[in-house]
Amino acid sequence: MGSWNDFNDAQSNTNLIPKGTLAKVRLTIRPGGFDDASQGWTGGYATRGSTGAVYLNGEFTVTEGQYARRKIFTLIGLHSPKGPDWANMGRSLVRGMLNSARGISDKDMSPEAQAARRINGFADLDGIEFVARIDIGADASGDDKNEIRSAVTPDHRDYAQIMGTAPLQFSGNAPQQDTAAAPQSNQSAANPGAPGRPSWAQ
Repeated sequence: MGSWNDFNDAQSNTNLIPKGTLAKVRLTIRPGGFDDASQGWTGGYATRGSTGAVYLNGEFTVTEGQYARRKIFTLIGLHSPKGPDWANMGRSLVRGMLNSARGISDKDMSPEAQAARRINGFADLDGIEFVARIDIGADASGDDKNEIRSAVTPDHRDYAQIMGTAPLQFSGNAPQQDTAAAPQSNQSAANPGAPGRPSWAQ
């Protein structure tokens, strides 16, 4: 029997990115047209499902490396009638995405870092680029599919290499150390035009 008569030894084409792979991705939110201004859900980005669950329909495109141009589809939970867990997972993922995209340690509680974890609306997330940890979940049919459940922050040793940036702009007390080490500077750290301040913090 030849290979075109017996297919028992053919490789199954799951085409999945291995669990735990780190990759730089860009988020595109597929608009669902559902708004609730009282929750801050504006701009038509949110989607409301038939069960009453509300989510962002995320399309994450790998931008570089071995899996460049591969797309991963993941829902970012905003609300579930079953309880707060899904929304909490969604908020946790967005916090990680902001930390990763804006170069902040998750442990950094400085005013600058806290400001960087705030958004004006979901439009600020559309197009955001960050380092994701790729996971494997199940689709509606129970088949395996890639998902993104967490982001990698500058604390991770591979972050700078994957993100293509210098390491960590904020790490704990770094901003205070910088100002203490340069007392001759007449620009205060609170000055939005201070050198070294990232554009999103100005």
